[in-house]
Amino acid sequence: MTIRMTPRIGAVGLAALAITATALAGPARASQDTDTAAVGHTATQAALEAAVAGGIPGVAAEARDADGIWKSAVGVGNRQTGAARGKNDRFRIGSLTDSFVATVLLQMEAEKKIDLDASVEHYLPGVVTGNGNDGRTITVRQLLNHTSGLYDYLADATYYETYTAGDSFFQHRYETLTPQQRLRVAFAQPPLFQAGARHSFSHTNDILAALIVEKVGGTSYESQVRKRIIEPLALRATSTPGTSATVPQPSSRGYSKLYYATQPDRIDDVTEFNASQLWGDGDMISSAADLNRFYKALMGGKLLPAKQLAELKTTVVNPDLPISSYGLGIEKLALLCGTTIWYHDGGSLGSLTLAAFSEDGRHELTFNYNGDWDASGLLPILSAEFCEPTS
Repeated sequence: MTIRMTPRIGAVGLAALAITATALAGPARASQDTDTAAVGHTATQAALEAAVAGGIPGVAAEARDADGIWKSAVGVGNRQTGAARGKNDRFRIGSLTDSFVATVLLQMEAEKKIDLDASVEHYLPGVVTGNGNDGRTITVRQLLNHTSGLYDYLADATYYETYTAGDSFFQHRYETLTPQQRLRVAFAQPPLFQAGARHSFSHTNDILAALIVEKVGGTSYESQVRKRIIEPLALRATSTPGTSATVPQPSSRGYSKLYYATQPDRIDDVTEFNASQLWGDGDMISSAADLNRFYKALMGGKLLPAKQLAELKTTVVNPDLPISSYGLGIEKLALLCGTTIWYHDGGSLGSLTLAAFSEDGRHELTFNYNGDWDASGLLPILSAEFCEPTS
């Protein structure tokens, strides 16, 4: 498991998440809002509470299984006022956006509008070029399973410090960025390896995939996602924010440790920033309930024909974590208890989100932290939901 686009953590294998918890500073008070209508989530609730006790401001979660729908919210949604985290909060979903983009491209493949094994150059002529980067040698499928070898623009130190750290974040938070600006950062570096050689997650792949959606669909990637997924599934809490800097209500504030290198205990409110800075690879906003509906529909075959669903679940091994393998916009993970789940995670400033689900989509858990600096509680929460006996 790798935490995608998490400024304070970076790309961290789940097996290495032994991060020391930090105490929550300030006057905020912890609270709980739990729906006990469904049974069997006692261990999950305890794991959520442990994450907040370890320093995360708040967690919102929803699980779905044969016993029904269970919701919980723990901790605070606003550290200044002490307002509680809400069970129905909307939040930035980070790289879970990838699942939506991959689904659209697989639908287009089923409609004979695209060939996933055609080159990126075929759909985006002249875009992937320079410093050994060559769109002729990379396929669309390799973008989706992250075997392209393309450099991750977020790994560039100058870009990272400009848009995600300290005073610079506050200076640039409302700037509109184009996909091309971020791609130029990526292609200033040579590829990490020959396309197809291995898996390595890169947000650059996600931007290119969204651009291909636009090229093939003839409209914006946002409109394609809305037309093909959001509207048919009635995902009313899910949105593509464009250049908006705000998160629709109901929502909580998002927090980050922007000055982690010099002031490790300082926590800043980073709720507002221009969503174009994450366009195509992390800009979408949703809720735990909507994400559970989406992944259930996806894994249940309601969004893709059987052939494309099989492609979605065809994985490549993650060499950094052999118990994990990456499909097309979703990932497979063998938990230590022997249970195998599918999931996707995503991080953006002030937000960590994880959606996990059984292969048939009938058992799901989605949860969100409104703090981005400590992912050590993610595995315990997953294990509690999918490994612990119900009680």
